[in-house]
Amino acid sequence: MPTPTLDARLEAVLELISTDVHADIGSDHARLPVRLIREGRASRCIAVEINPGPLEQARRSVVRSRLEAQIEIREGNGFAPLLPGEVDSASLCGMGAHTIRGILERAGERLPPVLPAALIVQPNDSALLLRLWARGAGYHVRTERLIAGYWPYPVLRLARANGADPAYEGVPLDAALKYGPLLLRAGGEVISRQIEADIVRLSKVAAPGRESWHELATAKTALAVLGDRIK
Repeated sequence: MPTPTLDARLEAVLELISTDVHADIGSDHARLPVRLIREGRASRCIAVEINPGPLEQARRSVVRSRLEAQIEIREGNGFAPLLPGEVDSASLCGMGAHTIRGILERAGERLPPVLPAALIVQPNDSALLLRLWARGAGYHVRTERLIAGYWPYPVLRLARANGADPAYEGVPLDAALKYGPLLLRAGGEVISRQIEADIVRLSKVAAPGRESWHELATAKTALAVLGDRIK
């Protein structure tokens, strides 16, 4: 079977995974696990899928790839089909941040347990909720990317670590949580366009006392951070 192609956001996820046993939660057709094994980025994968159609597609994909010995397909919701301590890292891609956060909150002791256990998350909307979860759950932001597509797709690599997350040092917290501390440090066209578009959109509706007023202020702060990086 030819090596499956991935879109730009999943290619970015792929590049952030290097592990022994990896779980892909909500794996859809299991293209990511197949690529992980084919490229030697993982020695074994567990693909978890709850929806019957994609679940069957994932099983067929693994059989066609002749990777049954290295990729196991499990039916279930989130981390529920995994045993505590069974995986070293996990990915959650292509879902809303609220859904991903709920899966992580319910995972409990099934989350990858060993320092520096890694989570690679790719929400289809703002990663704000996931950054907030990470700060409260003992994960640091190690890598952030913003992939241009139908809309900008954030990709984060989170790692278990002790103490305060150094990624946030020297960056205004509200702006960092909304747009990403490492993305603001790095700058670039995609993050600049996102912030500028937010300012245009929010300027039409923002008024004192509304949440949109605070969001507009946060966007302007983020744009100022990018401007300081360019100077």
